[in-house]
Amino acid sequence: MADVEASVRDLVNGDRDCTEEALAQMELRQRVNLLIGEWKAAGGGDVLPDVHDRVRLRPLKKVADPVRAIARR
Repeated sequence: MADVEASVRDLVNGDRDCTEEALAQMELRQRVNLLIGEWKAAGGGDVLPDVHDRVRLRPLKKVADPVRAIARR
């Protein structure tokens, strides 16, 4: 879906026709909404993560020896 959104954005920024890509994007959004509706109908009640939650949950890179890393700077 991110690829389709980027494609639409590029076409709009280039002042070109983005009808097909925009329709594909809307179809993908409808599918996502349908899947979320089915999930809720099946008893799903948890709060779904958004982009900010996903980024926050990424593991941070661990430095083996922090003193050595600081010395390299």
